[in-house]
Amino acid sequence: MAKECSNTSCDKSSCEGCPSKNGGQKQSFLEEQNAFSNVKHVIGVISGKGGVGKSFVTGSLANRMAAKGYKVGILDADITGPSIPRMYGITGPAMADDNGIHPMETENGIKIMSINLLLPTEETPVIWRGPVLANMVKQFWTDVIWGEIDYLFVDMPPGTGDVPLTAFQSLPVDGVYIVTSPQDLVSMIVKKAYNMAGMMEVPVLGIIENYSYVKCPDCGKEIYIFGESHIDEIAAELNVPVVGKMPIDVELATKADSGRFADIVNTYMEAADTVMPAV
Repeated sequence: MAKECSNTSCDKSSCEGCPSKNGGQKQSFLEEQNAFSNVKHVIGVISGKGGVGKSFVTGSLANRMAAKGYKVGILDADITGPSIPRMYGITGPAMADDNGIHPMETENGIKIMSINLLLPTEETPVIWRGPVLANMVKQFWTDVIWGEIDYLFVDMPPGTGDVPLTAFQSLPVDGVYIVTSPQDLVSMIVKKAYNMAGMMEVPVLGIIENYSYVKCPDCGKEIYIFGESHIDEIAAELNVPVVGKMPIDVELATKADSGRFADIVNTYMEAADTVMPAV
């Protein structure tokens, strides 16, 4: 039986979400998707810190599933640091009508919605407080006409703040991939992301390590410029598979920087496909 609140200073607002209010049942914050959308799976891509290539991984996952013939979308929830449109060479403005906002489409058929497709220019800064940022993520779910989508990948902002929390609570996330890099703090950073997913009751599908090594163009030797990776040990401790180890690949980086990401099929992440929820 749920324990009743004994704090005499409680008021209506302070008890929102309290299990006692709903007979011991946890309150749901899930938002309804747009009436003209039918999204089958929502997959989050998260990281405990910035600068680990989370958007690159999001785009790579989307490209891989699109190449397999699935209908794919990317919801760019990194509102203050959006990079998905630039990677694919897409500029706004996105169009809207009485039914909602229409996502823009990449050359390889991926539907995209990002704040950069709604701003006057892609260099316009987003100087908003947390609640406004979080509400925009909700609108990308409720107001965007996604249509038929097999996999909607959500490029989360780094960390465990307002916006990732809102995405976890408002969207029906089926699972997440954690993106990391082979540096000394990786254990703590991965575990923060893993524990947040656990608290939100969302399964971690796999861990993807970026910047794992660089391959010498002359002899092919793998050089571990960030030191020896311990991701396999950490993954084993958490009982989560490592589904990709990506090197620093100049060719892939060049395509992303030049807006030609649609041309990329990332072969370093083939194992990620095997843990994707089935359509």
